[in-house]
Amino acid sequence: MEISWGRAMWRNFLGQSPDWYKLALLVFLIVNPLIFLANPFVAGWLLVAEFIFTLAMALKCYPLLPGGLLAIEAVIIGMTSAAHVREEVAANLEVLLLLMFMVAGIYFMKQLLLFIFTRLLLSIRSKMVLSLAFCVAAAFLSAFLDALTVVAVVISVAVGFYGIYHRVASSRGEENDMLDDSHIDPHYKTVLEQFRGFLRSLMMHAGVGTALGGVMTMVGEPQNLIIAKAAGWHFGDFFLRMSPVTVPVLVCGLLTCMLVEKMRWFGYGETLPEKVRDVLQQFDDQSRKKRTRQDKIKLIVQAIIGVWLVTALALHLAEVGLIGLSVIILATALTGVTDEHAIGKAFTESLPFTALLTVFFSIVAVIIDQHLFAPIIQFVLQASEHAQLTLFYLFNGLLSSISDNVFVGTIYINEAKAAMENGAISLKTV
Repeated sequence: MEISWGRAMWRNFLGQSPDWYKLALLVFLIVNPLIFLANPFVAGWLLVAEFIFTLAMALKCYPLLPGGLLAIEAVIIGMTSAAHVREEVAANLEVLLLLMFMVAGIYFMKQLLLFIFTRLLLSIRSKMVLSLAFCVAAAFLSAFLDALTVVAVVISVAVGFYGIYHRVASSRGEENDMLDDSHIDPHYKTVLEQFRGFLRSLMMHAGVGTALGGVMTMVGEPQNLIIAKAAGWHFGDFFLRMSPVTVPVLVCGLLTCMLVEKMRWFGYGETLPEKVRDVLQQFDDQSRKKRTRQDKIKLIVQAIIGVWLVTALALHLAEVGLIGLSVIILATALTGVTDEHAIGKAFTESLPFTALLTVFFSIVAVIIDQHLFAPIIQFVLQASEHAQLTLFYLFNGLLSSISDNVFVGTIYINEAKAAMENGAISLKTV
């Protein structure tokens, strides 16, 4: 029997999201206009809290959908205007270009990244040195490339290698299912479990590395570009001014990486079983023999493009997004990717977040129009001068722990810049 129209509409609304989540969003949409009529300031903070809630519940539903509905309602009821949203988007165009073009550009360099991490995995036998190498490599790459792409490549390497050995252990060839261990000998299961632990730790080290490296440069994280633009810093300026904080954090992060491996804490310290290494090495040897001259030229071209990327960013030869666009053009033209659909796949990872970032700017427009952060900024500015930076740091960290860094960074740099222009703080304080 076919379901009712109402039930069909309910199922379509936010798709597979839980019913309680759908109901919560409907309550938000109904309550917000009523509270806005009574007290715009409270309604503004309620909207921010609701938006942070959608970010925290990202696994239930991608925040673009519920956050976008909240943003549309905010414009309709007058919390902000479409013109102000456009101004915020225009002011942060460089960040949108970064996400659209730089992330897509790195997609066409995945072969080189896979080659680098594969060589690291098979060339270094010491687990501590290997973990450090993965962390450092991920940090360096994330300082110039998109962190999500770097992590995705590491995961691809790990899953690929796991699948290779799982096929050998199950003796099922290409029909093997990596999620099914029922046909595997108990001895192989022990080796597989050790191999899983080894791969998990490497992926975590690489993930931490992307955070350590990404925070050091203005292109490592989207919020860094927003801050750099507001401060008038270029690539080198950002690196040098942030280094008193970022370099000690990097050193401590690398020391922590070595410590957890040495002490085997929290599941770290698992080594690569020799049986697995032999299988992976044989597979890699076969792959290298099959690599044609055309494949080798592709790797060389991608490496040269990587040098161009680093040089262009360091010398600030163009806006970051335009440099990313040049990477797309060079990588596709020189490696033979000419099909429109093949090129389009590069944008599937970046465009959803680019759209979400535009929604961020809508909420930022509400915060500015409703002066929501004025009490917090006033509280910070009333503190002694030497305590202001500490309070900024603490509040920023607290909000970032429950929300998105780009969202928080945009708000904070706008408020700090406004406070400086009004004479409330000085360059010495900043």
